[in-house]
Amino acid sequence: MGEILIKRDFSNLTANQIEQFEVYYKELVLWNKRINLTRITDYRDVQLKHFADSVAPLGVMNLQTCGPLKCMDVGSGAGFPGLPLKILVPDINLFLVESVGKKARFLEHMVQRLNLDGVTIHNNRAEVLGRDSLLRETFDLILARALGPMNVVTELTLPFSRIGGKVILFKKGDISREIEEARGAIIKLGGRLAGFHPTQIAGFEDNRTLVILDKVSHTPDIYPRKAGIPKKRPLT
Repeated sequence: MGEILIKRDFSNLTANQIEQFEVYYKELVLWNKRINLTRITDYRDVQLKHFADSVAPLGVMNLQTCGPLKCMDVGSGAGFPGLPLKILVPDINLFLVESVGKKARFLEHMVQRLNLDGVTIHNNRAEVLGRDSLLRETFDLILARALGPMNVVTELTLPFSRIGGKVILFKKGDISREIEEARGAIIKLGGRLAGFHPTQIAGFEDNRTLVILDKVSHTPDIYPRKAGIPKKRPLT
């Protein structure tokens, strides 16, 4: 295989981390033949559009110096962004939420193949887990990538954040209207729009943005609503 492209931005990768990304790619392509994990399978494209994009938060937050953060990836799918971040920041305690059983089994397989400690996989919906007292408002950082419109995703993420925690949403394209439509939901759920950061990754043709939300007050007990309702009737 060719050069690990992600190393251009993370020149201090260890040999073990490089090998982990190589194994991740091979297993992703292999499993993708049996279950629908991603339409992106080209070696270079996976490095840019999955691996490099997943670790973009390291450009706006120094997670390596924050101690053992409790981090959740909601709607993890094939493990993005959670697993690439875990490879680069092994100290985070990572919780992957994935409602589709086949994808959850892939995540379990990858955690074993990559020899990762401190990773928990929840094969359930965020609406259900968000009412679990052991998970609700206990996380330092929540991530969501390609999960849906912001006024929907906020209800699936903010209930997990402790007060003082952060939610990072991975978005692409023009998100000005999406942000405006989500402002009411963010406030209702105890959040505040802290800012948004364009991300630049060589080889990307579309615009990528990290939207940062701060958790400033408790999420009302009525949220999240029952499974499927946030998507059918987004908060305003």
